[in-house]
Amino acid sequence: MVAFSCVRMPNRAVLRQLQYRHRSQIAFAESITEAKPYSEVPGPKPIPILGNTWRLLPIIGQYQVSDVAKLSGIFYQEYGKIVKLSGLVGRPDLLFVYDADEIEKVYRQEGPTPFRPSMPCLVKYKGEVRKDFFGDLPGVVGVHGEPWREFRTKVQKPLLQLQTVKKYIEPIEEVTEFFIQRMMEMRDRNEEMPDDFDNEIHKWSLECIGRVSLDVRLGCLDPNLRSDSEPLKIINAAKFALRNIAILELKFPFWRYFPTTIWTKYVKNMDYFVEICMKYINEALDRLKTKNTTCEKDLSLIERILKSEPNPKTAAILALDLILVGIDTISMAVCSILYQLATRPEEQQKLYEELKRVLPDPNVKLTAAHLDEMVYLKCFVKEVFRVYSTVIGNGRTLQNDTVIQGYHIPKGVQVVFPTLITGSMEEYVSKADVFNPERWMKRKENEQKLHPFASLPYGYGARMCLGRRFADLEIQILLAKVSFNASFSVVKYYKQLQFQLIRSYKLEFHHDPLEYKVTFMYAPDGDLKFKVTKRND
Repeated sequence: MVAFSCVRMPNRAVLRQLQYRHRSQIAFAESITEAKPYSEVPGPKPIPILGNTWRLLPIIGQYQVSDVAKLSGIFYQEYGKIVKLSGLVGRPDLLFVYDADEIEKVYRQEGPTPFRPSMPCLVKYKGEVRKDFFGDLPGVVGVHGEPWREFRTKVQKPLLQLQTVKKYIEPIEEVTEFFIQRMMEMRDRNEEMPDDFDNEIHKWSLECIGRVSLDVRLGCLDPNLRSDSEPLKIINAAKFALRNIAILELKFPFWRYFPTTIWTKYVKNMDYFVEICMKYINEALDRLKTKNTTCEKDLSLIERILKSEPNPKTAAILALDLILVGIDTISMAVCSILYQLATRPEEQQKLYEELKRVLPDPNVKLTAAHLDEMVYLKCFVKEVFRVYSTVIGNGRTLQNDTVIQGYHIPKGVQVVFPTLITGSMEEYVSKADVFNPERWMKRKENEQKLHPFASLPYGYGARMCLGRRFADLEIQILLAKVSFNASFSVVKYYKQLQFQLIRSYKLEFHHDPLEYKVTFMYAPDGDLKFKVTKRND
C-alpha cells in the first residue's frame, strides 16, 4: 500500500493524450498498409538535372519569386488538396497540403521538438560561418531538436507572459507617437504620404523591436540620418538581409557551393547585426549591475533574461532572432492592414467609432484595459491575416512516415500548409470571399463555419511564433494611434520638442488598386500614397 501510494498517477489530460497517441498509432499502422505510394502524389513533373528548380530561374522559368503566393493557388487548382513539388536542387521535396483537417492532424501528432523548415541561409550562417559566436546557443530561428528546445526554454517565459508584454505599452506608444508626427511632416501638398512610405513603416517596426529586444531607442525615425550613422546602417542591413532571403532560398542555391555576391553581402550584414546586438546587450548588462532593484516586475524583458542567464549571448541571440523575423513581418503586415483600411471606408468607420467609444479623450495614454476593449480592431486584423496572410504558409519537416490524404508520405519531406489558400476556402470558412471582421467575434455555436486550422498567421503548437504577443501589441497600438479617424494625442519626445496634434483624420487611397506580391512577406506591391485628411466631425 505504501509503495503504491508513492506512485504519481497521470491526470486525466495526460491519459487522454496517451490514449489519443495510442489510437493514432494503431490507426496509422492500419492505414499505411492501404495508403497509396508517395510516387503517385500529383504535382508538376521535374526535368532532368534542373528538376523543378528551373521554374523559378530567370528567363527560362515560369515564375518569379514574387509569384510564389499565386503559385500555391495554381497548384491547388491544377492538382487538388495535395501537391508534390519534387526535384528542387539543394533541398528536399515540398508537399503542399490544402486540407485543414489534415493540417490539424499533422500539428497534433508532432512531438515536443517539431522540425520547422525555415531560412536555410540563416542555418548555414549560424551553424557554419559564425559557429564561433553561436556555438551551443543557436537561438530559436532556423534551429531544431534539443538545441532549439533548450534555448526556447531559457527565454519563453518572459516573452509570453502578459505581465511582461504590458510593460511595453508605454514605450511602444512613445515610439508610435513620434512616428505619427513624422507622418504629418511627410505629407505632400495633396496631403498624401510619399512614394516610399513603406520604408518609414519599416523604420517604425525596427525602432519598436529595438526598444523591446535591446532596451534602446535606435534612432531610426530621425529624418536627418547621415549616410554613415548607425541607425541608417542598421536599416540598410535589415533591408538587405530580409529582402534577399526569398532569392537565396527559392532560386538556384549557388551560395551553398561557393560564395556568391548576394551571399557575401548577406554574411556581412548578419555580422553587423551580431555586433550591434552584443553592443547594446552589454550596455544593458552594465545598467543592470548598477540598478537599485532586481525585482522581476521592475525589470525589462532583456534584464530578466540577463538576470537569469549567465551568458549575455543568450539575450543577444534572442534579440537577433526577434529582429530578423519581426521587422519585415510586422512592417509588411501594417502596410497590408493600412491599405485595407484605406480601401474599405465602411470598416474604417466602424474602427473609428470603436476608438471614439474606448478613448473618448484622445489625450489619455493607452492601457491594457483600453486594448482589451478594442474588439473590432483585433477582428479586423485577423480578417486581414485570413485573406491577405503576410506569411503565405507554415510548414513542418516530417519526423516520421505519415499518411496524408491517403498517401504514404515518407520522413524528411517538407510539408507546406498554405494558409493563404485554406483561409479562403468555402469548405472551411463561411462566405470566404466576403471580407467580414465580425466573423471573428464571439458567436453562437454553428452560426458561422470557421475551421481553427484554416488560418494560422502565427503558426501552431510548440513552434508557434515566440514574439507573437509583442507583434500583436505593436500593431494594435499603431492602429489605436494611427487609425486616421481617431484624434491624435500630444507628442513629447524627440529633442525635447513638443508637437500639438489634437486632430481627427481619415485614411484614403485614390490610385489604381495594388497587387499583392511576395518579397519575403506577402504585401501590397506599389506606392502606399495614402491620403490623410482631417475629418469634419
